[in-house]
Amino acid sequence: MARLTHLDEQGAARMVDVGGKNLSARVAVASGRITMSQAALAAIREGDAPKGDVLAAARIAGIMAAKKTGELIPLCHPLGLEAVGIDFALEENGIRATATASLTGKTGVEMEALVAVSTALLTIYDMAKSIDKAMVIGEIRLLEKRGGKSGDWKAPGL
Repeated sequence: MARLTHLDEQGAARMVDVGGKNLSARVAVASGRITMSQAALAAIREGDAPKGDVLAAARIAGIMAAKKTGELIPLCHPLGLEAVGIDFALEENGIRATATASLTGKTGVEMEALVAVSTALLTIYDMAKSIDKAMVIGEIRLLEKRGGKSGDWKAPGL
């Protein structure tokens, strides 16, 4: 069996030592989707949601969450992100969020992109739940990552 990187010789959890790794430009892109009623989608599109500008708040929340990933996910390195961006696409029955995180560093930013997109979608839910409590968040996944020792990767089918 392959050695697990987050366990020491006694099987205890540990943070991976990245001290000897080379710096490299790293980028990760993640996406997710929230489905909702036409009423909720219209309120968000038209800026009429009771709590204000839903997508602006969701964008800020996602960026802030990416910066705190190391505090939220056990054994995840705290990173000095250089950029985090979140884009939204209004679709027929929902909203797709896409987060991109990047830095020049010794470890990847996949978790930061995933946390950003998840938090952005949760914020949309929070800000529109008075219109539609039955919204569903899903399809959260890593789309691609670039850089690092393992090289570039894209999700199958992209």
